[in-house]
Amino acid sequence: MQPRTPLVLCVLLSQVLLLTSAEDLDCTPGFQQKVFHINQPAEFIEDQSILNLTFSDCKGNDKLRYEVSSPYFKVNSDGGLFALRNITAVGKTLFVHARTPHAEDMAELVIVGGRDIQGSLQDIFKFARTSPVPRQKRSIVVSPILIPENQRQPFPRDVGKVVDSDRPERSKFRLTGKGVDQEPKGIFRINENTGSVSVTRTLDREVIAVYQLFVETTDVNGKTLEGPVPLEVIVIDQNDNRPIFREGPYIGHVMEGSPTGTTVMRMTAFDADDPATDNALLRYNIRQQTPDKPSPNMFYIDPEKGDIVTVVSPALLDRETLENPKYELIIEAQDMAGLDVGLTGTATATIMIDDKNDHSPKFTKKEFQATVEEGAVGVIVNLTVEDKDDPTTGAWRAAYTIINGNPGQSFEIHTNPQTNEGMLSVVKPLDYEISAFHTLLIKVENEDPLVPDVSYGPSSTATVHITVLDVNEGPVFYPDPMMVTRQENISVGSVLLTVNATDPDSLQHQTIRYSVYKDPAGWLNINPINGTVDTTAVLDRESPFVDNSVYTALFLAIDSGNPPATGTGTLLITLEDVNDNAPFIYPTVAEVCDDAKNLSVVILGASDKDLHPNTDPFKFEIHKQAVPDKVWKISKINNTHALVSLLQNLNKANYNLPIMVTDSGKPPMTNITDLRVQVCSCRNSKVDCNAAGALHFSLPSLLLLSLFSLACL
Repeated sequence: MQPRTPLVLCVLLSQVLLLTSAEDLDCTPGFQQKVFHINQPAEFIEDQSILNLTFSDCKGNDKLRYEVSSPYFKVNSDGGLFALRNITAVGKTLFVHARTPHAEDMAELVIVGGRDIQGSLQDIFKFARTSPVPRQKRSIVVSPILIPENQRQPFPRDVGKVVDSDRPERSKFRLTGKGVDQEPKGIFRINENTGSVSVTRTLDREVIAVYQLFVETTDVNGKTLEGPVPLEVIVIDQNDNRPIFREGPYIGHVMEGSPTGTTVMRMTAFDADDPATDNALLRYNIRQQTPDKPSPNMFYIDPEKGDIVTVVSPALLDRETLENPKYELIIEAQDMAGLDVGLTGTATATIMIDDKNDHSPKFTKKEFQATVEEGAVGVIVNLTVEDKDDPTTGAWRAAYTIINGNPGQSFEIHTNPQTNEGMLSVVKPLDYEISAFHTLLIKVENEDPLVPDVSYGPSSTATVHITVLDVNEGPVFYPDPMMVTRQENISVGSVLLTVNATDPDSLQHQTIRYSVYKDPAGWLNINPINGTVDTTAVLDRESPFVDNSVYTALFLAIDSGNPPATGTGTLLITLEDVNDNAPFIYPTVAEVCDDAKNLSVVILGASDKDLHPNTDPFKFEIHKQAVPDKVWKISKINNTHALVSLLQNLNKANYNLPIMVTDSGKPPMTNITDLRVQVCSCRNSKVDCNAAGALHFSLPSLLLLSLFSLACL
């Protein structure tokens, strides 16, 4: 047997102190007996009297009310304690709280042989075990005050009393602490003369559950005589908060075919009431299931934990046979341990029956037919399959494979993500003359593996028969491109080559005719019957139609089919260079001052359209002098440049100097070009040339330009 808790001793001691301090009073407010012992019976019988309690507020007990800590009991107005229904276990302790507008008190009922049960309200009164008020060397006697939350008008109302047996005359009581002179202020006050403590408004335990106050006595000047002594005000919980589901939305998933008892999800509600009381002791149940097929009770919820589990057999939990793979459950949470007097809150739980790959894909037919023209590419047939699994999962999505009949890799197959069909395509053109028929064997599987007890069967393979249609194909030149090398300037009518084109349609007997398709310079002709190509003009390597010594022409070969088909061939003519272009000089105009100290006139460069060895080194000469000898001089600088200079100053005038330049070809070619030299008057940084339209460049500028040309070669 456990020793009695300090609660009884504390209550008895406080009452003795109260009686001692108030022995001159004729009536002591409160219960006349504070503690009762009741042997735990086999069962408390409904409406059978258990004991009688006596309470008096010394003023007639007007508006007397009783409250019991257990919802299974009640106290009548005459103090009789009764059970509301048959009960086998209620815990170790009950508390009865009595209240009138003038006084209130609490009595303890000890159940001898009782055992602790979840949700007992005895924890409300922990202060009685942990906060005894022993008698010390002081006269202020206080007991903890219990006040139920949510009290109604009228206010203020007395809730307790402080006694001071040795209080000097004219001394006063003073109350301090949170709820008096600290925020929230003004909730409690004390009658400074009588020590009566009152509350001024309704309390809410969910805001503040315990108020720690202090009582002291003061003289007329406010000086403390005794104290402060702690006074604890405990707010008794009332069931004024409904359970709330705060973590939604609640969505759970369970795999189809799961064993009975598989946990799907947990539903947890919150109740703001005191968790140590039945006011916050929740019980869960399923109010409604939608849809209600194949069973109205597909799921069960643990009333205490809130775990939702499956209760039907795995065979009924078949996604493919369910009317709807989504279930909505209305879950109710009820406080007061699920009693009818409890408050309720609801939430919706959505449960998805997830698919597993328990159905293999099957072709809708065993054989498929397709036709394709030879030479064509693209999709030729869509292969259809059926799969009962969820279309949003890999258990439904199909993957196709060609397992036979595709040695040349001419075919590919891909899955249409919207329809799940297999799109069979030709990726390499087919040749009717090689094979007019193809047979492919194709299998289909799912992206996800099948469950162990399901396998792919014969319906997961299909045969595709492909017929290749003959098409009149254009003739093919061989080789392509065709290449020849000839010297430029060969005589007109020279034969270059005879082209050769064949018809791929070997099973048809067709003739071929040739024609010129593109001949940019108009140099060529082709015999339409035998394909002989000859020249109709002189070939010129320096022509703008020639690129890097290569001339390109296109020819057509047209068969006699209906309609006729055409093939295109390319001819590349490499032209060898002939020395048929004379060199030319640059620049052809120069200036020099009539009093220049440097008699250099200009640096000449030469260029030739031909190729080596028909170009440089060039030979520069003055063809003939237009003035007396030994006035002009030309000197070689390198293979492509020469310097023209004066041997003496000349008068202001314009001079034409014939320059002859010769290339190194065999035979060589020569060109004579007049170099126009302007002799100008250069005074005070001004250049004056007498010829109209003369170029106003100084000789140093021309020399600089010529040297720049040298540097660029």
